[in-house]
Amino acid sequence: MKARVSVRRVDSYGYERLREAVVALLEPLGGIGAFTGPGERVLLKPNMLAARSPEAAVTTHPALVRIMAELVRSTGASVMVGDSPGIDNYQKVAERSGIGRASLEGGAELVPFDETVEVQGNGTFRRITLARAYWEADKVINLPKLKTHEMMTMTCAVKNLFGAVVGMEKAEWHLRAGTSRQQFAHLLLEIYLLKKPTLNVVDAVVAMEGDGPGSGDPVSLNALIAGVNPLAVDAVAARLAGLPADMLHIQREAERMGLAGARGDGLELVGSALEEFSLRPFRLPRGLDVQFGLPEFLKRGLRRHLTARPVVDKKRCVLCGICRDACPPRVIRIKNSALSIDEGRCIRCWCCRELCPRDAMEVHRGVLMRLVAALRNRRRGQDSSSSPPRGISR
Repeated sequence: MKARVSVRRVDSYGYERLREAVVALLEPLGGIGAFTGPGERVLLKPNMLAARSPEAAVTTHPALVRIMAELVRSTGASVMVGDSPGIDNYQKVAERSGIGRASLEGGAELVPFDETVEVQGNGTFRRITLARAYWEADKVINLPKLKTHEMMTMTCAVKNLFGAVVGMEKAEWHLRAGTSRQQFAHLLLEIYLLKKPTLNVVDAVVAMEGDGPGSGDPVSLNALIAGVNPLAVDAVAARLAGLPADMLHIQREAERMGLAGARGDGLELVGSALEEFSLRPFRLPRGLDVQFGLPEFLKRGLRRHLTARPVVDKKRCVLCGICRDACPPRVIRIKNSALSIDEGRCIRCWCCRELCPRDAMEVHRGVLMRLVAALRNRRRGQDSSSSPPRGISR
């Protein structure tokens, strides 16, 4: 059976227009009643990365959260809105992003992810600690924001579920995965498989390009995307964003694992045609590494030239210590009123850039990386096309 993905064009977060678009988006999937019902406790899982305003495109827009809460409640279910922010506490992020007020207006309960439960895994990772509210909810509706990501290239439906990992557990998982994007992608997929979301609704009305997920630039895509299979949803999102398939680490690992929807083939698109959207490729993060498929001993020797590394902007840095405390391998120090990074031990997870509230962590790219990035951008400019991806039918 083909995975159905619904796409709807909408050019505003205005309440009436957005609500109409969301209802139309869900109609080909059976409407909200196909996913929730009376007596169920439903968790809405938005992206609540940091305490930023909705205009920054860092978090899921509050208008979408409110509308989804209202629709779920209309089926007789109760609604919770929860996440574990990467930076700042839940209450601060909820207030600053507008999600707190929107949740209350939609009749939802705000649920910070503070209590945890250890879950027995069925794959490579035998034990994974997740938020209790996430694990014990009857249904999870995933509300990701489409953004570029300096470690994984894109964050959307699958990556958003990493928010079910609470607090400093995130840093520990980054450390276990090290510089292996394949291993980290495998972890994200195992989290998804432990508790599959009932529905995924992507906020791509205003997405983020460049140095996402926290320091990029808003870009209007005017799209909503929905589907049951998050991998299929991500495949369509990546197409709309014009992201290169060879850099989509989650999709590549999912394909290796034989998971449905990973390749973007065998999908059925309904709703707005992809040709209705501007398919200009998103600008990629500057921190993406170039792998070349070289042997490990060569990668180690050429690391400075092959990869990017974080560098402190001393004019912006206020020595708040957030990056130091969040750094998985503990390679950031504050000494003599200055912040320093042990480059040799840095695993390039970019947590420091993702969480810095002052955008004070810059990217320095090696010579070879800059050259390859320039060639890739030139090729993408020549190859860009507005035609739908092969294997997706309408």
